[in-house]
Amino acid sequence: MRATFELEESLVEDARLAGRHASREEAVRCALEEYVRRHRQEKIIELFGSVEFDESYDYKAARKAST
Repeated sequence: MRATFELEESLVEDARLAGRHASREEAVRCALEEYVRRHRQEKIIELFGSVEFDESYDYKAARKAST
């Protein structure tokens, strides 16, 4: 998808150099991918403490039963 918008040139160049990217486009794409990944991880972290945990669950037995 093509997009046209203004970005701070020094910020894009800093990102390109920090990530050792060959182009500005690659730097922006990688930055967006990392942004999305980080926010998805934050959603997972929010689940900690809200999911019931069964201490008696035996994952090894469950693996053997499925093979």
